[in-house]
Parts: sequence; structure tokens; C-alpha cells
Amino acid sequence: MMRFVPAKWPEQQAALSMHRARDLLVKQRTQLVNMVRALLAEFGINIPQGVRLALEMARKIVDGEAPAVPSEAARVVGRLSQQALDTHAQLRKIDLDLLAWQRANDMARRLMSIPGIGPIGATALAASVTDASQFRSGREFAAWLGLTPRQHSSGGKERLGRITKMGDKYLRTLLVVGMTSLIKGVRRKPETADPRLVALLARKPTRVATVAMANQTARVVWAIMARGETYRAGHQPRLAA
Repeated sequence: MMRFVPAKWPEQQAALSMHRARDLLVKQRTQLVNMVRALLAEFGINIPQGVRLALEMARKIVDGEAPAVPSEAARVVGRLSQQALDTHAQLRKIDLDLLAWQRANDMARRLMSIPGIGPIGATALAASVTDASQFRSGREFAAWLGLTPRQHSSGGKERLGRITKMGDKYLRTLLVVGMTSLIKGVRRKPETADPRLVALLARKPTRVATVAMANQTARVVWAIMARGETYRAGHQPRLAA
């Protein structure tokens, strides 16, 4: 069935332009960091995994604390390190602009109250979905994001497979990343977490639980956007595994 997407408001288009630029800069920063890491590895110098640690090394290199490598390689690594730091600085500016947009937008503020959704996810959802009522249910909205499992029939029985991964990949990724962060918090402090999340993690692999939580969160997002509701911890759709 063809779905017609309502035209976005100029404010939404402006927010989406920031998200597109941010997505590009994130990819560029990753490429630069990986290149610096790979070049130094050729000389037996390993940078620990993680963007933060890689940027710390880049700062040291730019400040003149370059590892002991040939001068030609040191110059190349220095230029790439500076570019990685400049890209990171531009990312920080866009993040601050998105945070300001989130605070000024009523929908983004309400979405921000959902566990696992931060300023980036809240602004992306508020800017991408013009009219949530075009979806008949939260499940249909989750399906639009590609978060519902494929159904396979065999011998009169229906089995659920992997998620479809159809629809908006950027929004789907943000939801999954947000749930991944939420799971880390649950594992650190299970005593303060939602008991249903703790139980889900106890019986399902982390990846399966993460996608199930992203699916559930998408339904909560739809309820807030389509019905004008606010998030209530005790009134959530059932966690689907």
C-alpha cells in the first residue's frame, strides 16, 4: 500500500538538515579516526578502541606529543588528527543546536521523557514524523521503522524471524542505539530499573532484547505523537520479545 507523507514544516526541515549534516560528520570522524589508528598500527602503536580515546590521542599528536614514527608519517598523522578534531568540534556545535531545538519544541520535549530517547532521537523523530495519525496503530508505526519481525508460515504454524529493516534506517538506528544505552544502565543498576526490562534481559540475548525494546519504544512514541499523550512509566505496551 502506498503511503503519502505529509509535507514537513520549515522548522522540521531545518532540524532534519542538522541531522543530515551530523550524520555525515559522524561518518567522517569515524573514517579519520580509523585511518589514524590504522597508520599508527603499521608502526606497532595501538590506540585503544573508542572514539574518546582516539580523540585524546589525536589531541596529543596535534600538541606535539606524536609517537615515535618517521617524520613523513608523523606529518600525515598530524594532519588527519587535526581534521578529526575539527570534525568533532563541528559535531559538538550541531549537537548544541539540536539541544536548543529540542528544548523549544513541545513534541521533542515530550519524546525526550521516554527512557532511552535523548535529544538526538527526540529531535529526529519530531522532525521526521509530520502526522503520526496517518498510522493506525503503534505496531504499524514500528513496522514503518522496520522494527517488526518477519512472519514465516510452515505447516500451519507462524514463526517470527528477524526484523524487516524496512523504512527509515536513521530513525531505526537511533532507537536501537538508545535502547543499547538503556540496557547498559539496567546492567549497571538493575535494582533501580524496570523489573520487566531486567526479566527480559534474563531470558533473551542482549541483541534480541535491544530490538524488542526498540519496537516497544516505537509504539510509545506513536502514542505520544498521535494522541498528544505524555510518557507514563506504568502505562507502556507489553515488551515484545
